[in-house]
Amino acid sequence: MEAAPRRPSPNPSELGTGDLLARWRGGDLGAFEALVERFEGALLRHATALLGRGAGAEDIVQEAFLRLAEVPPVPAPSGDGHGALQAWLHRVVRNRCTDEMRSTHSRRERERRAALDESTEGGQRAVDQADTQEAVRRGLETLPVDQREVLTLRLLGGHSYREIADLTGKKSGTIGWLVSVGLEALSRELAPLLGLGSADLPGQA
Repeated sequence: MEAAPRRPSPNPSELGTGDLLARWRGGDLGAFEALVERFEGALLRHATALLGRGAGAEDIVQEAFLRLAEVPPVPAPSGDGHGALQAWLHRVVRNRCTDEMRSTHSRRERERRAALDESTEGGQRAVDQADTQEAVRRGLETLPVDQREVLTLRLLGGHSYREIADLTGKKSGTIGWLVSVGLEALSRELAPLLGLGSADLPGQA
C-alpha cells in the first residue's frame, strides 16, 4: 500500500500566536522570529508614544523581546493566546518606558534632544498633504504623555477602549476622557500643519 503524501509543515506566520509561543518554548527559532514580526510594530508605536522618537523606544522593544526569549509565558490552555501575549508584551514595554521616564538623566537628555530638534528644524514642520499620518504622528508628540499613549493605541494601533484599558491599566472612563481631550488638542495642533482655519476645528464657530 502506497504511503499517504506527507503534509508540508505550516509556515510559522500562518500559525496562531499560542502555537508560535508553544513552539518557541520548544526551541523553534522560526516561531520566535514570527512572534517578533507579529508584535514589533505595535510595541514600537507604544514605546514611541511614551518616549518620543529615537533609539530609546527601539531599545525597550528589544528588551521586551529579550525577556520573551528568556522567560516566555506559558500559553493559555484555551484560545489562540494572542490577546494574552499582546497584553503581556505591552505591559513589559510600558513598565520599562515608565522606568525610563523616571530617570533624571534620561529626562534631561530628551529635553536636550527636543531643544536641538526645535532649533535645527526651524520652519520645516510643514507637512505634505499626502502624508497625513506623519502629521498625526508629529501632532501626537506635542501632547501630554497620557493623552499621547491612548491616542497612539487608538488611532495608530486600532485598539478598542477595552483593549487600551487592559494594556495601560487605566479605567475605560479615563481612557474615553483622554481620547476626547487629546483629539481636541490634536485638531488644534494639526490645523496650521494642514492649512485649516479656526472655523474648521471641532467646537469652533
